[in-house]
Amino acid sequence: MTHAPKTPAPRLIQCATPWSLEGYPNSRKEWTLERKFRAMKKAGFDGVAAFMTPEKKALADQLGLRVMGGFDGSGYAQARRQMIAQRDLGVHFMNVQLLDHDTAPGRAVALALRLLALSRRLGLGVHVETHRDTSTETPEKYTEIARLYQKATGSLLPTTWDHSHFAVSKHILPKDYSRRLLAWPELIQHSQIFHLRPFSSQHCQVPVTNGKGRLTPEFCDYLAFVEDLFALWLQGPQPGKELWVCPELGTSVGYHVSTNPPVWADAIRARREYAKAWRRALRRVGSKP
Repeated sequence: MTHAPKTPAPRLIQCATPWSLEGYPNSRKEWTLERKFRAMKKAGFDGVAAFMTPEKKALADQLGLRVMGGFDGSGYAQARRQMIAQRDLGVHFMNVQLLDHDTAPGRAVALALRLLALSRRLGLGVHVETHRDTSTETPEKYTEIARLYQKATGSLLPTTWDHSHFAVSKHILPKDYSRRLLAWPELIQHSQIFHLRPFSSQHCQVPVTNGKGRLTPEFCDYLAFVEDLFALWLQGPQPGKELWVCPELGTSVGYHVSTNPPVWADAIRARREYAKAWRRALRRVGSKP
């Protein structure tokens, strides 16, 4: 009797962002880029998420870190240059924040159509992020853009899911996180990129720990949502058998409150907790970790 080969389990690829190490450990003695990348590797991250340059790619290759890129979605010409430059460095997945908060959906879709057509021609995996101060900053704006894109192409909009902005724009309470933020199941399952920034109903970024090693209640609420998010994705087609996530905790632009514990230590802890949530989600859907 012959046995069919086992299908490999889908993999969670966790990428650190240099944003978590901005000004670290302080502005006067900030670590070099090499030291930051070595810290990512030591902390157990699989890769790095950043606008990729030759210096960053060389360091990532030296350390065995995978890479996820990104580019500016304010116009086609610049985006094209940045996409090609990163493609030439071997980057496949790229994130784009599309235009501005006051961009009409029709204009946003027109640019998305051009960028994603170019992505296909270049053999890339470009995803449009749900993000503040962009054309996708609220659930209603995103839904209309996704609808128009599907109407024009017959395909689902490749989306980088950052649910923090939707949660805060609607002040969604923890008991409603999954019901209201997993309301796009096909689009979520079609994605291969999630930005996992822990949020509450009032804050786009909440502390992972209390600074003494204990998880905060707010992060625990968010972590339950992440497990539901992973389980939903695993119940879909699992494109590429890999889900790329960034435990996105940043130090600037108002995300980090001065009384919160250091961001980098929290990013490391978040990576560990997301790995556990992934294993729990695998068990929920009947896959072996």
